[in-house]
Amino acid sequence: MLRYLAVTIVCILPVLSAQNTELKQREQPPPAKDTVQVDTGTHILLSMINSVSTKQAQIGDKIYLETAFPIFINGKVVIPQGSWVTGRVTEVKRPGHVKGKGELQIHFDSLTLRNGISRSFNSDLGALDASQDQTLNHEQSKVTSASGKKTDTVAVIGATTAGTVIGSGVGAAAGHAGMGAGVGAGAGAAAGLIGTLLSRGPEAILPKGSTVEMVLDRPLIYTREELAVEAAPSGFGSK
Repeated sequence: MLRYLAVTIVCILPVLSAQNTELKQREQPPPAKDTVQVDTGTHILLSMINSVSTKQAQIGDKIYLETAFPIFINGKVVIPQGSWVTGRVTEVKRPGHVKGKGELQIHFDSLTLRNGISRSFNSDLGALDASQDQTLNHEQSKVTSASGKKTDTVAVIGATTAGTVIGSGVGAAAGHAGMGAGVGAGAGAAAGLIGTLLSRGPEAILPKGSTVEMVLDRPLIYTREELAVEAAPSGFGSK
């Protein structure tokens, strides 16, 4: 009898397990058919509306951009070109007088479609305009200016050359052209060095009209009804 019960239980268990699995699968809600999702990690090309640089920027300052290229999902536009994006400055470091580079950290916090539908996030920079001589730290979403060493060297050489020419003229008038050139060169080099010490290196800057890439840190989900509204509401300028 016990052996018969054991065999029966063994035979029934797979059936019960299959039924439980089927019930669990039925309990899971089906994916919403009326929504469209822009996935996490999507790169969105943006154009700067205002300029921001380490020379004037303060932590907390707003930056304003617009999408420079539409985002398509299954062949349909979800985020149109000209949608509005806002961001903020989260860190500012000006370049030093002798060495150091300017550093500007920004994050993006909202995207508003041209019909007024908005989504919030905390996204990072993904790329900079290739025409800018700056670097991007992807992990920190931080823009770093180019080195100012070449500029400093040119300033000192230029001042030295100018000093040599002026010194030669003054020395020639006094009958000591060679001495005048040497004194002028020394004075020019000193002036160039002083000028270099007083000036700062290149600032980190995102100029108006330049392009950057934003990388989404979370999905943006819209209903088809939200995307169907085409006209911008009153108060929103549209192109």
